[in-house]
Amino acid sequence: MKLATFDQGGACRVGLVSDEGIHPVPWAITLLELIEREALAHAADAALGEHPIPLESVRLRPPLQPPAIRDFVTFERHVEGIARRFGDEVGPEWHEAPAFYFTNPRSLIGAFDDVRIPPGSQVFDFELEVAAVVGRAGSDLTPETAREHIIGYTVLNDWSARDLQAREMRVKLGPAKGKDSASTLGPWLVTADELEPRRDAEGFLDLTMVVTRNGIEVGRDSLANMAWTFEEMLAYASRGTTVWPGDVLGSGTCGSGCLAELWGRHGTAGLPPLAPGDVVTMTVDGLGTISNKVVPGPDPVHIPAARAKCRGPRR
Repeated sequence: MKLATFDQGGACRVGLVSDEGIHPVPWAITLLELIEREALAHAADAALGEHPIPLESVRLRPPLQPPAIRDFVTFERHVEGIARRFGDEVGPEWHEAPAFYFTNPRSLIGAFDDVRIPPGSQVFDFELEVAAVVGRAGSDLTPETAREHIIGYTVLNDWSARDLQAREMRVKLGPAKGKDSASTLGPWLVTADELEPRRDAEGFLDLTMVVTRNGIEVGRDSLANMAWTFEEMLAYASRGTTVWPGDVLGSGTCGSGCLAELWGRHGTAGLPPLAPGDVVTMTVDGLGTISNKVVPGPDPVHIPAARAKCRGPRR
């Protein structure tokens, strides 16, 4: 099944996507609530009895409002390219466990919404990813049991202000403002059963991932090139804590899936940062397409630099 969240007549609705269009679920409910109630199949059956609406006539919102987003970094080719940009190599720590950071679940934008450049950023970038969505709560999962807790998948663009990110991470924290302005999620949630035929012998989903800028291909990879499966990532995420229905796990950027990696491999000639008017389009086999136009953002509100203080203890 493909389930989407969309605007209709000023109301936010959930619908089943088919070749005919989008069939609205006939009662007021969010996709997250359907996931929590384990009611996706029931809702889909009810939606099939509704007249389909042409997809082009609605605004697609992010499929759901996740309680949390953990964004991993699982493509070694991407990590290598980023490391080259700074004259570095992939550290041994990366190989030990699937690292992730928490990003802002309240800054999601829809599959075809405009994206604003973050205030103060001059080096705006995209990141092509796939996200898994948790369907059932669990803690201390094993990779074997984790598969039962993944309800589906969607496309994720983790927009990045590289200049803000670089400054913040020199403080040994972050990324913060370098990452939290926007993430695109969509165009819909594809339930896990639809993708099982694409799973290889090692448990990876073999889906082609492509990103274009203004219609010109910039990057291409396969989701099967992840170093860990989503089940292994979810098991790690649940270690010592609880993952909840609707939680999102990003794959991390695929190989050649962002400008920063390409700058590390080939330099910046002919590959400027994103600018207003640029259109970034991402397509993942089996999951669909998202496409966002970059628009100017607001000027940053001034925050003063740190005040000089006595380094000794107060009396």
